[in-house]
Amino acid sequence: MKKNNGIEKYLILYLPWGLAMLFQPSPVTSYFIAWLGSFFIFFVTLTGKVKPLPQDRDLSAQLMRPIFIVQIIFAGYMCCTSIFYFLSLLGYEYLSKTNSVLAIDQDALALAAQCQRYYCLGHAAFASGLLMFMKYPVRKRYHVEKEKLANLLLLMALISFPVSLVFLRIPGLAQFYFQLSSLSFISGTLALAFALPLQKVPNTLICIALYIFNFYNALTSGFKEPIIISVLVLGIFLYPNYKKTVTIVFVPAIIALFIFLPAYVGSFRQTAWSGEENADDASQTALNAALNNDNRDETNWGFLVYRLSEIEMFTRYVRSTPERIDFYHFQLLKQSAMAVVPRVFWPSKPVTEDLIMERVYDAGVVNRNSNVSAKPAFIVDAYLSFGAAGIFIFLFLYGAVAQSIACKAEELFGGYILGTALIFSGLFQIFWRGLSFEFIVNSVFWSYVTMWVIFKLMRSKNILKEV
Repeated sequence: MKKNNGIEKYLILYLPWGLAMLFQPSPVTSYFIAWLGSFFIFFVTLTGKVKPLPQDRDLSAQLMRPIFIVQIIFAGYMCCTSIFYFLSLLGYEYLSKTNSVLAIDQDALALAAQCQRYYCLGHAAFASGLLMFMKYPVRKRYHVEKEKLANLLLLMALISFPVSLVFLRIPGLAQFYFQLSSLSFISGTLALAFALPLQKVPNTLICIALYIFNFYNALTSGFKEPIIISVLVLGIFLYPNYKKTVTIVFVPAIIALFIFLPAYVGSFRQTAWSGEENADDASQTALNAALNNDNRDETNWGFLVYRLSEIEMFTRYVRSTPERIDFYHFQLLKQSAMAVVPRVFWPSKPVTEDLIMERVYDAGVVNRNSNVSAKPAFIVDAYLSFGAAGIFIFLFLYGAVAQSIACKAEELFGGYILGTALIFSGLFQIFWRGLSFEFIVNSVFWSYVTMWVIFKLMRSKNILKEV
């Protein structure tokens, strides 16, 4: 295949942002150019227009690679969900004009358009980082015997979860609980996808039990994300062998979750987090409320406008920085380096969440006396550090680091199945979410350490054999 990966090819990714900047005087036009621009970036990257997609596996069998899963979830959530907030600014509820009397807030429109341009720039930089460091096929240094994969995945699921509980009980090491708990879920789900076509009944039954256990934990977590991810990941793993079934079952299931989850989670938090009911009873109450909620339209529209997207909070940061609060420059990176040190070695270390919330309070996003947690997203921290230049630099690094780690995992663990689908997706799931600098740097650093520990253990047991 002829290679044509010159740097000039990446400039096409920035075309929507450039056009949106030209139409800056017209906020509505500028917003929609930037918003549609992300769909353009998805098209040119996922069809291989900028750089050919990896051809070492069928497309359906490599969906967990960063160019697909990380880009679609991270950039899709960051860039595409703001449409409902923008429509509400224009006086719409869904597609119906409800505000025909009150004047439209032009300042709010201009700020939303500005933030959407930042999203578009961030998406282009992120995609550039992914593509520039996407080098497949990866040279494999080790391999695992194929006939042992199904049992190995199940064993990983059964071992990693109890080990995660041990870390949960050790002061200062709770972060490893989240890593290994996520790894257990991914390995169990992947083991189920392996066991079904192989018709391994014992493995299938154990994996189904593990999946139900994990799904129950997601339902009683009080958050929408783990519920959606548990269904989405299973669908992706099953898709290569059951394309038609997954399309018929899982696509409507994801849509249904977006319809019912706002009411379910709202009801669950109200009863469980207040102490009115235990998690089991609260879950049942919330399920009934979601299924019988007559005000679901109102609940879902509020969720779509204010909770699905974080653009409203972004506009508050842009309004306050740098007009009232100067850019943070390297301060957030210094705090991120502090966060990497485990509390077990530094008992008096400042609480990471408190450090993050200081910039939230300073920007006036939430009141200091409230109990609300509204931590800035990764792109917001990039903006708060160096403005538009920070967005370009840090989002490029975000994509580059994610892709480099995924390639390293495939090199160490014998390819896509263990490297990307298991280790990268299990330990580095935080790349899907785009949290604050401190959380991202801390989690990625220690997940990388954990990856090497697992590699050394598997080498010592001769599970991974040299090629």
